[in-house]
Amino acid sequence: MPAQHTVRTLNAVSRTLMIPLYIRAMESRRPDAIVRDPKALELVGRLDYDFSLVRSRKEGDQVNMLLRMREFDRLARAFLAEHPDGVIVDLGCGLDTRFERIDNGRVEWCGLDLPEVIELRKELLDETPRSRFIGRSVLDFSWMDALKGQAGKHFLFLAEGVLYYLEQADVKELVRELAERFPGAELIFDAYSPVVIRFHPHPPDVPTVHWGLKDDRDVEAWAPGVRLLDRCYYFDRPEPRLGVYQLIRYIPFFARVVRIVQYRLGE
Repeated sequence: MPAQHTVRTLNAVSRTLMIPLYIRAMESRRPDAIVRDPKALELVGRLDYDFSLVRSRKEGDQVNMLLRMREFDRLARAFLAEHPDGVIVDLGCGLDTRFERIDNGRVEWCGLDLPEVIELRKELLDETPRSRFIGRSVLDFSWMDALKGQAGKHFLFLAEGVLYYLEQADVKELVRELAERFPGAELIFDAYSPVVIRFHPHPPDVPTVHWGLKDDRDVEAWAPGVRLLDRCYYFDRPEPRLGVYQLIRYIPFFARVVRIVQYRLGE
């Protein structure tokens, strides 16, 4: 039996990484899986953690998270189809296994998270010449120095389930720094409208959200050359697993309060 790894060293914010990990693992057992991730099943079996809080989450909430994961996978694959030797940086990577899911044999991957998270990640997942980990806060911009050796390559920065936990001033500073240091890179993140932030529930296993994006084009004013490339909504396509919640796609206000946005950072 594989060794059990404890997560007691993680704080409340860091322990949120268990939510998407467990949801991916359980989803992988379904014949109609929205996201299939055998590696997540393996990791759950190796962790000494009480997943009861995750199991108690509503089915609709879990499906929404899976739809978000699927879209991020799709967008990352689209980037690699255009730039097969590109560099993808996963901000707030937790125990995500997107590299294992979409690896094309050529991409260079970098997972960034807090030092205690990366310490656990290194116990469970192997670093390789094309997949490495950095233990820093996303707001400690010194992590960008570690990417200097990739100059001239195409960069994609992914921030799934991360930025709305920051203050708007911090998100702005991050975008400005990325645009200055990696001109021409792309940034993809999920965003809530401010109305969602105002009425967002605060379950015991999730930290408070702070930042909402009212207009996707507002980000274009944060740094020279930033340009909105695309956006997608979770309810764009029918999904049987949503059940009655599928009806939300016919109510524009509700269908568009949560979305995934994609930007070009500078020229």
